[in-house]
Amino acid sequence: MAATPSRRLLLEVALGNSGEKDRGASEGANRKSPRQPMADVRYTLAEPVPTLELEPDAAQVPLAETPKTPSSASPASSARSSACYGFTSGYVSTPKPSPVSTPPYRSPPTRTSSPAAVVDSNDRHNHHNHYNHHNHYNHPNHPNHPNHHNHPNHHNHHNHHNSTATHDSNSSKPRHSSSSPRPPSSSPSPSPPRSRRTRSAVSHRSQPELHAARLQRSATISASTPTKKDAPKEPKANNPKRRSLPPHASVDANPEHLGSNLTKMDDKWIIVQQKTFTKWLNTKIEPRGVRVKDLVTDLSDGILLIHLLECLSCESLGRYASRPKLRVQKFENVGIALNFVKSRGIAMINIGAEDIVDGNRKIILGLIWTLILRFTISDINAEGMTAKEGLLLWCQRKTACYDEVEVRDFSTSWNDGLAFCALLDIHRPDLIDYDALDKSDHRGNMQMAFDLAHKEIGIPALLDVEDVCDVARPDEKSLMTYIAYWFHAFSQMEKVENAGRRVEKFVNNMQGAWEMQSAYERRMAALLKQIREQIERWQQAEFEGTYIDAKRQASEFASHKRGRKRDWVAEKSDLATLLGNIKTKLGTYRLRAYEPPPELSLETMETEWANLTKSEMMRGQLINETIRDIKNALRKSFADKANDFALALNTMQLAISGLEGEVEDQLMHVQRLSSSLPPLDAYLEKIAAVDEKCREANIEENDFTTYTYDELSYELGLVKSSVQKKLAFLDNQMVARSMTNLTPIQLEEFESVFRHFDRDDSNSLSELEFSAALASLGLVFSEDEMHDYFLETSHGRDRVSFEQFIRFMVDVTEDQNTAEQVFQSFREVADGKPYVTEMDLRHSLVPDEVIEQLLNIIPVHSGPDMAEDRGMPQFDYISFMEKLISPQNNAALQDPANGRSSPTKKSNGAH
Repeated sequence: MAATPSRRLLLEVALGNSGEKDRGASEGANRKSPRQPMADVRYTLAEPVPTLELEPDAAQVPLAETPKTPSSASPASSARSSACYGFTSGYVSTPKPSPVSTPPYRSPPTRTSSPAAVVDSNDRHNHHNHYNHHNHYNHPNHPNHPNHHNHPNHHNHHNHHNSTATHDSNSSKPRHSSSSPRPPSSSPSPSPPRSRRTRSAVSHRSQPELHAARLQRSATISASTPTKKDAPKEPKANNPKRRSLPPHASVDANPEHLGSNLTKMDDKWIIVQQKTFTKWLNTKIEPRGVRVKDLVTDLSDGILLIHLLECLSCESLGRYASRPKLRVQKFENVGIALNFVKSRGIAMINIGAEDIVDGNRKIILGLIWTLILRFTISDINAEGMTAKEGLLLWCQRKTACYDEVEVRDFSTSWNDGLAFCALLDIHRPDLIDYDALDKSDHRGNMQMAFDLAHKEIGIPALLDVEDVCDVARPDEKSLMTYIAYWFHAFSQMEKVENAGRRVEKFVNNMQGAWEMQSAYERRMAALLKQIREQIERWQQAEFEGTYIDAKRQASEFASHKRGRKRDWVAEKSDLATLLGNIKTKLGTYRLRAYEPPPELSLETMETEWANLTKSEMMRGQLINETIRDIKNALRKSFADKANDFALALNTMQLAISGLEGEVEDQLMHVQRLSSSLPPLDAYLEKIAAVDEKCREANIEENDFTTYTYDELSYELGLVKSSVQKKLAFLDNQMVARSMTNLTPIQLEEFESVFRHFDRDDSNSLSELEFSAALASLGLVFSEDEMHDYFLETSHGRDRVSFEQFIRFMVDVTEDQNTAEQVFQSFREVADGKPYVTEMDLRHSLVPDEVIEQLLNIIPVHSGPDMAEDRGMPQFDYISFMEKLISPQNNAALQDPANGRSSPTKKSNGAH
């Protein structure tokens, strides 16, 4: 049957830098592409894509391996978590270089903003891979299934194009055409053993090294991939290996019932991908209350597709047929959805509404994958990489510190489930104990990771354990779709944590600002209160009028200036600085500036501070003025009293010195003056009190008087002495006047001696003073004799008055003309010798005529004599006196006073 070329669909999805297509490539085994893309992965949705296996020489090995270092990861999950987050570079798996030479490196083309790079219409015409747009499946298990659809506009369209090799999205190996022998399915060759990786070991690999590794890997892939013209062509109908599921086969059906013409690998790939995409779609349209059971048939009317796009874009697609019955209504609904997709910048080449309405499974899966890329994976970007590279790098970073996990791709690296457990442990160590896992229980570990992710984190269970564990090479797109949910969940968790941290930081900063504001207002209010209270106290302060009170207030004022005011100055400066810091802190976080209440503003503080300064100046002036007034008052008070006192003393002195008249009148006047002395003593005490206040006020000079307290006290003493002396003099004159047997010269001599020894001016002598006075007059007695004379003269008292002293002297010096007195006088002249010489008489001041007369009448001494008197005439006064004295008085010559010698004046010439 002649087949007309049908519309072909080519949907290319480039995960990485899309690069330019090989246009005008030369034929031959050694053809080289002029420009090699970094990772050109094309997903062709025209035929089932067989699982590709790596050639032995194309095994993936990591490039630029860093030196193996022992793992420093701690068994504790928390330590591992802190280590993994610092991982800065990932591993990129790349195949070994192909024998085919690679072109030199050229700068890669600019990456497109869209995660799904598509081929435009011109590219489509130059491309050799054309696929049948219609369902012309030769399904052996469905004999009644037509080889083509009876489309009204395409009755004669048949498959006249052979499929060519395309790149699988997750494989770096070429896919062979159906006519060429397929390589045997084998598991990828294992990577060489690696040491325990730590974050530090992985992070040594720089970004330029990764970039160079990607370029080398891209060149190797392109060089080892056969060209489209190298693949032999054959019709679809004759190609036994090109199988597909019937358009209405459900993903829930047993794979064995999907068609025996499908290989088991194809069945698994189709089922897993369709099941995963169905679950993804259901998670997106769940808010609409609808579900997809069969991805192929349930989208045919376009309603669920519109729901999906509205949920993904959060936009309304407008009016559409809510209950389409006719095929044209379904076409319109699907057209609305496809036009909206195109309006979002997602290019879809040769996808028509009939493909969706007719249930073209590959087209539908390709469309869903495009939407997944656009709305789920495209926003994953790390360090300028594509979405796939960014997602892979994220997985590598998070699992780098786990020894048993090595993520190199989105396929075989996830079979054992440890990678999922590591992602859980690094983000939610509270959910899983990675160190306690049984690393050999792959299904159990993966099932636990899936369950925890779904129940605890809310990640939809797009995959089942058997979709990953029980297959040699899990479907890359399904895994990327599911892992993208993990990425978004944990990224959102990190965003929430970061947001929470920012909120906490903001609250802490705001708390600090609030505390600073509160402290400012509290301290400012307290300072203003203290200032106002101090001003009020100064205004109400009163003085007692004393210097002590004024000085106390002055001292308090000085203490205020030295202490409290300085504290206030410092507090005022600190408050101004604090307010500036508050404004700066709020400005740093771009928050509204803080303005304190008007009553607590700096302007209010400056006003109150000005009032304080003014009150302080007035207070100081008042204190100084008060102290000056008090000092002047003290000066005047002292001067007035001192001047009056000095005037009274001068008056008394003049009165004493001007006394005249009879002794009795003078004595009476002096006695009146003496009676006025006690009031002067009391008045002087008042002057002393004022003088003490002046000393306390540090008054050293007084312009109101020339007198001082010491001068006045001294002058008062002089007046008292004058009065006492005058009284004593007048008393003595009265006594002397009664003593008629004393000459005035003797009386004056006795009075002078008495006044000299009257040291206390009491007009009396003590026993010691009495003895000294007599000795000065030449009267010398023994100690016992002096004591007897004192008691006899004082009449048994402790002092001898002037009158008693004069009477004693009169008795001693008065000439009594008795034999005893004369004999005693000769004895005193002879100094106790039994004879007297002319020289003794002359020393006693006896006149010469008297001496001559006595020498003529006194007989010469013939007894023992003194050595110094030998050679001199010696006269016996004792025999002379015996001849003159009667016999009955001769005994008296031996003891004139009954055995006690009579008191006589020594060498004074008295007889």
